[in-house]
Amino acid sequence: MMISARINELRKENNLTQKQLAEKVGCNQSMIARWEKGECEPTAGAILKLAEVFGCSTDYLLGKLEY
Repeated sequence: MMISARINELRKENNLTQKQLAEKVGCNQSMIARWEKGECEPTAGAILKLAEVFGCSTDYLLGKLEY
């Protein structure tokens, strides 16, 4: 599974809007939308923040591990 799908899946599982997730990660809503569409990928720093917010590993976000 690609990181775009993981972000979308985890955001929905955690009942967060794109705007709410953006606030937690420290970016804007349009960046979350671009990540989820696969238009671009988050930076290493953003991946670390996403893992913190979702309570998962960076490897899981990157598709290297199952939950």
